[in-house]
Amino acid sequence: MIGRIRGVLVEKAPGQALVECAGLGYEVDIPYTTFFHLPETGQEVTLHTHFAVREDAQSLYGFASRLDRDLFRLLIKVNGVGPKLAVGILSGLDAQQFIRCVESRDSASLVKLPGVGKKTAERLLIEMADRIGQLEGQFVPMSPEAAGAGQQPEIAASRGASATEEAEAALIALGYKPQEAAKAISKVSEEGMSSETLIRLALRNMIPA
Repeated sequence: MIGRIRGVLVEKAPGQALVECAGLGYEVDIPYTTFFHLPETGQEVTLHTHFAVREDAQSLYGFASRLDRDLFRLLIKVNGVGPKLAVGILSGLDAQQFIRCVESRDSASLVKLPGVGKKTAERLLIEMADRIGQLEGQFVPMSPEAAGAGQQPEIAASRGASATEEAEAALIALGYKPQEAAKAISKVSEEGMSSETLIRLALRNMIPA
């Protein structure tokens, strides 16, 4: 089991990071909430990881915090929730936001996530209510100010007309329909915004914290 990786961030894109460690380059699948916290390429990065082995594939999933990684492991134990859906859930909501949804029985926020229907949302609320206790000691309540806008750092990225296209493509890859992605990006788009900023703001509007 690969539980953590530390190395140089060689490449990054919404949904994936390439980390070089001891001469090896590891392709790591990541949720967007982790992508927003990545440093610039060429800098050192540490990711908490989960290594998944199937008959047809081996995948390494990475997360900015141990809490996100441990929640991912609990999510994939829920009936009908695989790694792809779990990454999608943690792309729209970080671990602390998801835990708050469970504690407040907020299914409305969950059904806004791509791939999560009403039945899946209810199943998540029921099954995760008994499991989030396993995360005791990692979940730290945040003040409204800390949980508000701007808590995630800005990350430099390509700017200009392509930023909108990159942001739309990222949302589509996450599971949103092209029309939904285009509409969400157009609502928050302003001149000079990076694709990362567009994605973050679009997700925030689509899935209010």
